[in-house]
Amino acid sequence: MMTLPTSAVEQDKTPRADCSLCHHQARLATEKCKPGDACVNVKSGRQIDRFFRFNPDLAVDYMQDPFWETRAIIVRYIPQARIKELINDEDETVRRAVAARIPFEDGLEQLIHDPDREVRITVADRLPADRLEALATDPDYMVRVYVARRLPVGRLFRMMYDKDRLVRQAVAERLPTVTLELMVDDPEVEVRRIVAERIDPESAELLFKDTDWTVRYLAAQRAPLSVVHKLLNDVEPDVVEAAKARLETANTANHPKA
Repeated sequence: MMTLPTSAVEQDKTPRADCSLCHHQARLATEKCKPGDACVNVKSGRQIDRFFRFNPDLAVDYMQDPFWETRAIIVRYIPQARIKELINDEDETVRRAVAARIPFEDGLEQLIHDPDREVRITVADRLPADRLEALATDPDYMVRVYVARRLPVGRLFRMMYDKDRLVRQAVAERLPTVTLELMVDDPEVEVRRIVAERIDPESAELLFKDTDWTVRYLAAQRAPLSVVHKLLNDVEPDVVEAAKARLETANTANHPKA
């Protein structure tokens, strides 16, 4: 018995439509559609997308197609002026596609309260930064993370006490260094490490008593030399070594060998 090559077996499994029943038959001759490769009449996202790549002029004819993936794909190809017509589509994948492409002035803000978190994340990623505060209290932490990454720095203070660690980490990564001392008592060490890495040197001493040695170690690298000696009696050897190294480097710089 002859064994078909793997490529042939895979080709046999490729979904194909009956071209004799298709009203786009004329496009076959111009290779704007191809059975098993670029076809709008099979439930294959790859084939449907290829079909509309070759035939973007037909996209508007499929805005009410019963197959959700077809509707999601045609959002990439229909004129921007028509995208709003799909803003309330019943399928969240379609609405995600809408959120990714709809112009702000055509209704992007309408999706701020969409039930799907991925839709709201897309909105948070695209809204003008000065309009993001509406999502600062979103129930989903990842939406708030996107907000914290893009919100104007002057408006970040309200998010310093967010209940989720990842949100506060995003805040700590962006706050001005001179205001980071407001986060030195954050309950999560991952947040305090970011604070220790970025805090204004004059405020780094506030972290010398932190319960986590890695925070104290980072503070030792940032604090002014005038206070680093306070870490020479730290219970963690690595912190002590970091303090000694800084002091010795400074001493060598001030008293170079002749």
